[in-house]
Amino acid sequence: MLPQSIPSPGWSAFHLGPLTIHAYALCILAGIVAGWSLAVRRFTARGGDRDHFEEIIGASVLAGIVGARLYHVITDHQLYFGAGRRPMEALYIWNGGLGIWGGVALGGITAWLLCRRKGVDFSVLADAGAPGLILAQAIGRLGNWFNQELFGRPTTRPWGLEIDAVHRPDGFEQFATFHPTFAYEMLWNLAGVAFLLWAERRFRLAHGRVFALYVAYYCAGRLWIEHLRIDPVNTAAGFRLNEYTSVIVLLCAVIVFMLLSRRHENDEASGLPQA
Repeated sequence: MLPQSIPSPGWSAFHLGPLTIHAYALCILAGIVAGWSLAVRRFTARGGDRDHFEEIIGASVLAGIVGARLYHVITDHQLYFGAGRRPMEALYIWNGGLGIWGGVALGGITAWLLCRRKGVDFSVLADAGAPGLILAQAIGRLGNWFNQELFGRPTTRPWGLEIDAVHRPDGFEQFATFHPTFAYEMLWNLAGVAFLLWAERRFRLAHGRVFALYVAYYCAGRLWIEHLRIDPVNTAAGFRLNEYTSVIVLLCAVIVFMLLSRRHENDEASGLPQA
């Protein structure tokens, strides 16, 4: 007999002596490890130096986490500041709340600066890392399942996600199952890994176009997934702030892709191994 819904985990953390281990953090770390492994293999296959990669990406990952948290806190400031709020909780990253656009922006700036310092071609690094980045995002989304967060509107479909009453937003207390939008995004991102690898080989993409395609692909998926979500966020004219961000960044990525394609339309692809 098929299940009528998907259960949520009954726990989000466990203890090892005095340490509290959060499932959200473990999922983020697992995503970083998987994405890192794919990216370093692709970068070295293109003749890149592994030591340079590890130094640049190591710093960029840390900067990306800071940027992702800053984006979340700034765009959802009402969750942490104001009457009855605890500003200190803005630092509680294990409770969830990472905005990918802030992470990519600050992480990307950090990588670009370090590439200039070390004489590394930033476009090669970005293209090599793009599939690994979206893979890391896919795995990291599992953390939202443990935290019972980032789900969508109520649904009675068999893949509806069971949410405990304490985690249901105001106005939705009477509903028990919701769209698992974090899972939709996870599946979209996993498909994105395959799509980027296929498109790179099929169209011999290079010169930063793989990274631009990653940004456009992710934003296209995030737009429709964001529209399903019901977690309280800031809105304007009936649309969530992240929907506006998705559209703006999507358009920018498409323009950049087109400009790069025009600039390098007569160039041969790098010819380096694809991975």
